Formats: sequence, structure tokens, C-alpha cells
Amino acid sequence: MNLPRDVRFIDVLLIAAALAAAVFLGIQVYSGNSASPVLIIESPDGRWMYPADSSVETDIPGPLGMTHVVLENGAARITDSPCPNRTCIASPPISRPGTWSACLPNRVLIRIDGHDPSALDAIGH
Repeated sequence: MNLPRDVRFIDVLLIAAALAAAVFLGIQVYSGNSASPVLIIESPDGRWMYPADSSVETDIPGPLGMTHVVLENGAARITDSPCPNRTCIASPPISRPGTWSACLPNRVLIRIDGHDPSALDAIGH
């Protein structure tokens, strides 16, 4: 291999390794996250995770009592809670990754986590 005097075999090897690393990282970044969305329920007593496409009805303990959470048809909502004003029950169901609902007085949080290909990753100014 006839290379210019300034370029050595190790230089070519380093450039090839850098290009291979760039291609590998590009594939990893742009292949996307194929993880299915999950419902995550958190309270002072623990953390529960369910596939978002499952059907679940559960009671989650909190400081004021039990909060009833229903997951069906890919949407989760709080249907009953011992909180005083019950605004958590009036909130709409959550179904998209990144959305959440909570019963703040009873310290119960429900959220959908996962990849949403239609969502923005970031907004810059």
C-alpha cells in the first residue's frame, strides 16, 4: 500500500476505527427504542409495573387508604380514592408515553413510560 509519507498504517487504522464507531453509534441512536409502553404506579408502599396493553384493576395503598387504579384498552385512570376533593378521579385517562395522573393527597402516581415514535424528543430555542 503506497501511502503519503505523513500517513502511517496506524493512522489509517485509527480513522477506520473512528468511522466504524460513528456508524455503530448512528445505528444505535436512529434505530429507536422498541420497548413497549408500560404503566408504572408509585406510592410510598412500592412500585408496580404492568404492560400498557394489559387489563388490570388494582388497589394501591397510600397514607389515606386505598386508591383504585384501572388499566384497560391501553388507558389507565384512577377510579376511586380516599382523598378529600377527589380531583384525581375526575382527571381523564392516560394512554400515551410521558403522560401521568396522580392522587397527591394519597401520594399515588400513575404514569405511562415507553417510546412514542410520534412524540418530539426535544425543542430548542
